[in-house]
Amino acid sequence: MTLLSFRKLFWTPFVLLLLSPFSSAKDSNATVPLVIWHGMGDSCCNPLSMGSVKKMVEEEVPGIYVISLMIGKTVIQDTENGFFMDVNDQVAFVCNQLAQDPKLKDGYNAMGFSQGGQFLRAVAQRCPSPPMKNLISVGGQQQGVYGLPRCPGESSHICDWIRKMLNSGAYSDFVQKHLVQAQYWHDPLNDDLYKQHSLFLADINQERVMNETYKKNLMALEKFVMVKFLKDSVVDPVISEWFGFLKQGQAEQTETLQESALYKKDLLGLGEMDKAGKLVFLECDGDHLQFTREWFTAKLLPYIS
Repeated sequence: MTLLSFRKLFWTPFVLLLLSPFSSAKDSNATVPLVIWHGMGDSCCNPLSMGSVKKMVEEEVPGIYVISLMIGKTVIQDTENGFFMDVNDQVAFVCNQLAQDPKLKDGYNAMGFSQGGQFLRAVAQRCPSPPMKNLISVGGQQQGVYGLPRCPGESSHICDWIRKMLNSGAYSDFVQKHLVQAQYWHDPLNDDLYKQHSLFLADINQERVMNETYKKNLMALEKFVMVKFLKDSVVDPVISEWFGFLKQGQAEQTETLQESALYKKDLLGLGEMDKAGKLVFLECDGDHLQFTREWFTAKLLPYIS
């Protein structure tokens, strides 16, 4: 199966749900721009996924300025970079793009789908200008993953290759540098190895070196919205979508964000944000990224408009 066909197979149910009837939001004279970052195996402009989301938001919020991020010069590069381009380079690329856009100078809202959720959090922590107002993580793996049970496009040779690379050595220098998914691979059985060699996740989660700027910038958000899919068959463990994870030293029992050392030590300011009502935990009764237009309008639109 080609990369294009497996993207189509993965996203088609998602878009069919989006095309159901809906009630349009009221017009507004002042709208905050929206920046969207797609997930693994997708692209900025696929009409069956991010293109549909962008169109839907523009219909719901007349006059809104929406950017669906393209990482690279072409849609093909954008898709491939979601698998193979160093995440830190991707974040730097996006930060530069946003900083040069005059329409974003007063701030913007951000919505990341799947891995785009944690990538946009890195943007919030590393690049405070222009300011991100609300961050919406739709199925994002904020504490990473420990498994790839259904990489989009089950029979894709790319997904099979990714599994082999992760299983053979997720923390080797070569795999870390050249495989995006390895950079948010979080092995609870090898915590020291994870902290030493994770090029991306261990850094933005303050698990290697404390960066007060990261904490300050994240706490500047008005809202940090996290969506967990109750029937998710892609993300393992699913609780990572709410910033929870597996308890250290084993791979069966999970813990919530509030039970984690990250929260108790308040390394990112999440404890303070939680007490201030800035953290929002939403559920969606579907598989990974499967939701209706009505659900989107009712649950997520308030943080956009």
